[in-house]
Amino acid sequence: MDVCLLIKQRLQELGLEQKDLASAAEVTESYISQLLTRKKLPPAPDRTDIYDKMATFLKLPSDRLSKLAALQRTEELKRNLADPPAPLFREVREIILRKCVPDREKQIRAILEKQPFGELERLVTQKLLDVVKRVAKEELNSENGLHLVARLTGRSYEQVRVNLLEFLDTDIINLSPQNCVSFLDPLIETWDVDLTTFSMEVVLNRRLAPGDPKRFEFVERPPDPVELEPGLRAFLNDSSLSGTASKEEVDFLKKLRFDGKRPTSLYYYRELQNLRDPIHFGAEKRSSIQDSSGGAK
Repeated sequence: MDVCLLIKQRLQELGLEQKDLASAAEVTESYISQLLTRKKLPPAPDRTDIYDKMATFLKLPSDRLSKLAALQRTEELKRNLADPPAPLFREVREIILRKCVPDREKQIRAILEKQPFGELERLVTQKLLDVVKRVAKEELNSENGLHLVARLTGRSYEQVRVNLLEFLDTDIINLSPQNCVSFLDPLIETWDVDLTTFSMEVVLNRRLAPGDPKRFEFVERPPDPVELEPGLRAFLNDSSLSGTASKEEVDFLKKLRFDGKRPTSLYYYRELQNLRDPIHFGAEKRSSIQDSSGGAK
């Protein structure tokens, strides 16, 4: 059984109609009709609140519909994997390029036109989509915000919810010009990408989504150096205390943490001796650090 059959079955058992379900889920009747006639794939459970609302109305376990939807989407994905991804709508690419910082737009355009839907275009589009979805998902939980958008755009509250739910459920393969006009275009001020490191910066429209620019890195960086404790630094600088310490032993001492306390160089010397003393370790589990230090075995 799939989502469509279960919903139809429960509506019949409860003597209810599609319009009743649409009202409970706060969406249009047209949206429910397209779901039940399989003209629309059930939305991803982690991107929508519609399953909770429908399950409550249909008196079903809270996760019944969402689990069926996840299985149905997985099967659909398997069928689609055999087909190569189609290039983005040209209108989508134009909107994305228009938001690129002017100094970089010409260079990026040349790459995208030479490699339509190549790695760079997929990377940029996916990251922009992720950022805008994060903002849009916050709006889904704001009833006042959705009513405001409805009044400003001349649409019903239910229509605004449907548009938002469909946008949250889209991906870069199915991103439409309407998605971009409704969400990417108004929410994104500019974006930039470093073609060497592929790090990105996305600046949102401050009137609609206040906050700092979003930055994303795609390169591996070494960990930040750990500042040595003053006592450990003094211990390492005193050859009479640390002259025989191996690299493994020093690495161990560097990892010690003290919650605000400041141990002296003498503490680290004693800790080194404790590390080497076999009395502190079972004979069968002696550390390789002990063996390599030249200490007692």
